Amino acid sequence: MAKAQETILEIDLKALQHNFEFLKSKLSTNTKFLAVVKAFAYGSDAIEVAKYLQDLNVNYFAVAYTYEGVALRNAGITTPILVLHPQPNSFDTIIERCLEPSLYSHRVLDLFIACAEQHKQSNYPIHLKFNTGLNRLGFAEENISQIIDRLSKTESIKVRSLFSHLAESEELIDTDFTLKQIEHFTNSYKKIYKALNYQPFLHLCNTSGIINYPEAHFDMVRSGIGLYGFGNDPKVNQYLKPIASLKTIISQIHTIKKGESLGYNRGFIATQETKTATLPIGHADGIKRQYGNGNGFVTINNQKASILGNVCMDMIMVDVTNINCQEGDEVIVFDQNHTAETLAENVNSISYELLTAISQRVKRVFRR
Repeated sequence: MAKAQETILEIDLKALQHNFEFLKSKLSTNTKFLAVVKAFAYGSDAIEVAKYLQDLNVNYFAVAYTYEGVALRNAGITTPILVLHPQPNSFDTIIERCLEPSLYSHRVLDLFIACAEQHKQSNYPIHLKFNTGLNRLGFAEENISQIIDRLSKTESIKVRSLFSHLAESEELIDTDFTLKQIEHFTNSYKKIYKALNYQPFLHLCNTSGIINYPEAHFDMVRSGIGLYGFGNDPKVNQYLKPIASLKTIISQIHTIKKGESLGYNRGFIATQETKTATLPIGHADGIKRQYGNGNGFVTINNQKASILGNVCMDMIMVDVTNINCQEGDEVIVFDQNHTAETLAENVNSISYELLTAISQRVKRVFRR
């Protein structure tokens, strides 16, 4: 690949395929695979990622909000799409665009049934989410009798799946909480199976669950961060390939004398003569202010260059005093060797936050 000549986010689709195939290798042949492509496919490009995964025969996609699913439909994605957190004002659109809602409370269940009946739907696919301990969204086990009663009074919808979400599936020192979640989910689906005359399929595991809890794979698993190259565990990361590389260039090089300052609010004052490089990337591109003042770094010609002073909206300045470089040279913010996870850890953050923060104004370049 040619070296960057501007700020770009390079997406390696073959790395995406590698990660998909690695995660699939952990499953039985009958277990479905749902790819989570919310938040622009974790900051990459949801449309290109979904198209590529659709060609690899992924079984389902998941997005957070309805408009994300609409964008995929507009791009020609025909694979089923689960909307994880639909808002009632988008229910008409969900039905019109053949999206499948996660329903997690009596209120949203009733509102969706009313919408489906208004659209004269029959057996429209829905997914019921259960709260087994994450305490974010979901029905409680004690709600099941009311759910069954409500389902018995309409033919407008049909339950496609039952699911829940694990809270700490990457934790292997103390597995009691996760095992209790699996138990709660098992109790819930068995009660529903007993009441219905059909069996919706089941899914519980996220990326770490795929790796650590094969007994809970059920009928389908969901993977987000694993597809993009991170497994929440160094032992797993060695088998995955980060798909995104954030690159930029050196716009200008300055020499700052001892006592001179750099950037807004004079965030850096030189204690000795310092050579700095200005890069065309800033907090409007996703490099948050917490990476400034030496907390973050980039890589130039295989050497670390610390970020100096405060991160600007469109620029950062880095220390290149001991680096042989020149204006126009390529700069690596993160890639497969200098990962987003490593950079994020410097500010007590996680790869998810850094990846999803990359602005849509950053040009995406795809490598196949």
